[in-house]
Amino acid sequence: MDRPPPGSAIEALQAFLGHWAGTTQWEATPWGPARSAGVTITFARAAAGLAVTAIYRHTEADGNTVEGHGAFTADRDRPDRLWYHVNSLGLPPEAPAPARWHEGILTVERRSDRGIARHTFRVDDDVLTHGAGLRLGAASDFTPFMTSVCRRVPETGRTPA
Repeated sequence: MDRPPPGSAIEALQAFLGHWAGTTQWEATPWGPARSAGVTITFARAAAGLAVTAIYRHTEADGNTVEGHGAFTADRDRPDRLWYHVNSLGLPPEAPAPARWHEGILTVERRSDRGIARHTFRVDDDVLTHGAGLRLGAASDFTPFMTSVCRRVPETGRTPA
């Protein structure tokens, strides 16, 4: 789907709804070594279908966990646009980041004064892939730093998020 249908976020993100479990791989960066962790991701209907929440939990080999939460909403005036709302730093909320569809891939670009973090999401044959890359400073290309690959988990056997 190149464009989400007009209306709610729930319509646009139907393929993502549900519970997912898999593995996240991080590339070696100046901020840390290459590593992997278990991941669970839940996309759920919220606000009577006007929003879809995304909740993820990474569980490291030592048992430490990191959780994150965000929400997607649809743009009433532009049916090809979604907005991603997240507060990942514990500071006052960031402005929502635009999300767009292209060839079946949902792309979110979060901008800061340091650069751009690009997240991509796609679902193929009940496999959810979430990739992330950074473009810092004057760099012209994005450098991949994270890939999560998950399979849909049935409601009765899901890992709690």
